[in-house]
Amino acid sequence: MKRLILHWSAGAYEPSAHDKRCYHFLVDKNGTVHNGIFKPEDNKICRTDKYAAHTGGGNTGSIGVAMCAMAGFRDRDRVGAYPITLEQFESTMKLCAQLCEQYAIEISPDTTMTHYEFGLKNPKSTSAGKIDIIYIPPYPWVAQTQTGSFIRTKIKWYKEKLHEKRKEKNGNKHTPD
Repeated sequence: MKRLILHWSAGAYEPSAHDKRCYHFLVDKNGTVHNGIFKPEDNKICRTDKYAAHTGGGNTGSIGVAMCAMAGFRDRDRVGAYPITLEQFESTMKLCAQLCEQYAIEISPDTTMTHYEFGLKNPKSTSAGKIDIIYIPPYPWVAQTQTGSFIRTKIKWYKEKLHEKRKEKNGNKHTPD
């Protein structure tokens, strides 16, 4: 897998059957991670209907992670009845750190991005104009243009915590990063 793409489902707080077909992992309002129908490896080559179709023009080689939230979102002042929760956001960032570690995905704007960022980079794809993720309700001060950077910083922080935990478990012996 070459990249990780983050989404909000534009739905309610629990994953729907449709959500489970579109994303590899979904995080509900309490931070519980749900598996989608397809495994990330199903997206290595997307030539059949047996893969998670989460990012138009960017599914091949991509892991799709979604927060179950944001139904009714219009803008930062009208977020709808299902805003992303703090527990949900933090659990998603921790999950993404684990996935980046597991799949050796570098945390960079080219490999760890929001659906919104993918659409900006690929304006001729069906992902152009997607708005997930342009606003993070638990962190309202983060500007739309900074959401991707903020998310990557959070994922890096959680990845460092994974490394620290591993070192503690191994008796502070040096472990490769």
